[in-house]
Amino acid sequence: MSSPKEVVNHMMQHDKFSQWLGIEVLDVNEGYSKIRMTIREEMVNGFGIAHGGIAFSLADSAFAFACNNRNNLSVALDTSINFTKAVNVKDVLTAEAIEIHNGRSTGLYLISIFNQNNEQVAHFKGNCFRTHKKLVD
Repeated sequence: MSSPKEVVNHMMQHDKFSQWLGIEVLDVNEGYSKIRMTIREEMVNGFGIAHGGIAFSLADSAFAFACNNRNNLSVALDTSINFTKAVNVKDVLTAEAIEIHNGRSTGLYLISIFNQNNEQVAHFKGNCFRTHKKLVD
């Protein structure tokens, strides 16, 4: 049986987008993940602030790592995000995914994103579907 860390390591090895984002995995436990990244210049929109898709993608990766780390391939059914503070170049964002519900066929996760000043910049909710397929043999 694969540990949560082994599953997330396997996911990161194959996740080119999370690699491009520069995501660093800080902590992983069953139904939980904590990750971090730094905002780069190519991640800003026409207003000079980080594109909302960047914070969403960070949260989505934290969500994926939390809901898949029991080695049960899970895919997003529904997600939403609320942005609470602008994100700028050189900001260091940390996303923490906490499992609210671990059902047989679905799971519910809340992901909070904070900047380096411990200010919440976004709040994400994700609902996943469990396929009952393994990610790691």
